Amino acid sequence: MYRAHVLVCGGTGCNSGGSKEIIQKLKEELKQHDLQNEISVVETGCHGLCAQGPIMVVYPDAVSYAKVTVNDVAEIVEEHLLKGRVVDRLVYVEQTLDSKVTSLNDTAFYRKQKRVALRNCGVINPDSIDEYIGTDGYEALGKVLTEMTPDEVIQIILDSGLRGRGGAGFPTGLKWRFASGNRGNVQKYVCCNADEGDPGAFMDRSVLEGDPHVVLEAMAIAGYAIGANQGYIYVRAEYPIAVERLRNAIAQAREYGLLGKDIFGTGFDFDIDLRLGAGAFVCGEETALMTSIEGNRGEPRPRPPFPAVKGLFESPTILNNVETYANIPRIILNGAEWFASMGTEKSKGTKVFALGGKINNTGLVEIPMGTTLRTVIDEIGGGIPNGKKFKAAQTGGPSGGCIPAEHFDIPIDYDNLISIGSMMGSGGLIVMDEDNCMVDIAKFFLEFTVDESCGKCTPCRVGTKRMYEILDKITKGQGTMEDIDKLEELAYYIKENALCGLGQTAPNPVLSTLRYFKDEYIAHVKDKKCPAGVCKELLQFIIDPEKCKGCTKCARNCPTGAISGKVKEVHTIDPNKCIKCGACIDNCSFNAIYKK
Repeated sequence: MYRAHVLVCGGTGCNSGGSKEIIQKLKEELKQHDLQNEISVVETGCHGLCAQGPIMVVYPDAVSYAKVTVNDVAEIVEEHLLKGRVVDRLVYVEQTLDSKVTSLNDTAFYRKQKRVALRNCGVINPDSIDEYIGTDGYEALGKVLTEMTPDEVIQIILDSGLRGRGGAGFPTGLKWRFASGNRGNVQKYVCCNADEGDPGAFMDRSVLEGDPHVVLEAMAIAGYAIGANQGYIYVRAEYPIAVERLRNAIAQAREYGLLGKDIFGTGFDFDIDLRLGAGAFVCGEETALMTSIEGNRGEPRPRPPFPAVKGLFESPTILNNVETYANIPRIILNGAEWFASMGTEKSKGTKVFALGGKINNTGLVEIPMGTTLRTVIDEIGGGIPNGKKFKAAQTGGPSGGCIPAEHFDIPIDYDNLISIGSMMGSGGLIVMDEDNCMVDIAKFFLEFTVDESCGKCTPCRVGTKRMYEILDKITKGQGTMEDIDKLEELAYYIKENALCGLGQTAPNPVLSTLRYFKDEYIAHVKDKKCPAGVCKELLQFIIDPEKCKGCTKCARNCPTGAISGKVKEVHTIDPNKCIKCGACIDNCSFNAIYKK
């Protein structure tokens, strides 16, 4: 028995901050003080509060240390673990309006969350099947195999109201029912989409890194429900930690008899294999993903026939994403009514979001459906840095749209987001403030789509390229009002004619910014100005003669020699030489240079 457990976040974010080195140093220090048999060191998955990483939590004291470095480890061991004195300078402290909060569970970041899909992330060792079993792991699989018929399993998923968390929001139980015919007579497959490609999205990666067994258990349950004996997890190769932990989890599950032949002695056979993707965004689309698993170039196929009828290797197949599967065991154990009690009428349960952009608490959050955007950004996210104003939030990545400030109090669910021109997507939520140019944001997502288009259909291959060219013209001050009309016309054409869902939704960022921020497009075209001061070709750098002291620092740091002036005299900028790099602003000690 250990007298204390030290949990260190081992997710990708904290790993980049040195958590591997922290763990190694921690073990060395414990051994040096002969504490290795008293203190357990556990590498966990993501704790969620990425902005404060690397995170270290000491139990049973429940003390959370934030932004830990290798140089802090010796002090933590000597003071806290050896002498029982908390290292106050490293404790995560959330300053609220009237008090300081030191327990993570009491912070605004966690208080309004409801962790279902993320319940084990940051809590257990993802490389230990015993720890997963210790938190009711594989109990749901045992229950369905020994107490429930396949149709009863599908019915409980239907009754729960669970909808696919990969973006489209299709009812999970209905998808399973479509594929459930002819059990035992037809080869079927269960697939997991772990090819998370949206910019700023890391929800599925975090589940795989922090709780890989939950996906294996859920896929086995799905296999029993539809009559499949083989599963595939399609995970991008750029997720090395997730891949390693999945491989380890599959090996452990096979060793324990929880994958393979005759699971729980019931005669049910089910196994899972990994397939690594090469980073093609289009392989997040279900038919392209299956084509890639088959060993072919990842390109979408026309539908119908749908995968439930003719999918992987032309056999009935179901495909759900990681977060969808992460909900399944809890629904089986707690009941459909428990899950349906959370959320809204048409969007049940919780949703995981990756908070990024202009927000204080960047990280991973899981909230009940129906939570308002204001709650997510101002309370859980800690608001926008530097006192800036909220301008918009991008949900759904390249397939989604921007939610403007006028909808700041909208309850987040599938139907509400679609009604205002956005979509849930897989769960990326990028926050923008007054310094973001919405035309530039639309251009960013179109550039991504152009690069990632598989090229199979002309509307996507050519149409998105033409849209990007128009946006590029507008951001350079070369656009016309006719270009704005053409941009909108192209957007609707692509939505109606592209082959797959990714191509059909590619124009959404443009359409939503045109809907809510058309004045910015017009300013770029008519006034030749970027209101947010982002588009370089439309900027002009000016030296305020009232503030300039003639220190020459700006001139000395200008890479093109665009600034001239004598010592202690007002300087000037030659607009023909200025490349608008901003070095002059960065180096001016008197705030004498501004852009307009």
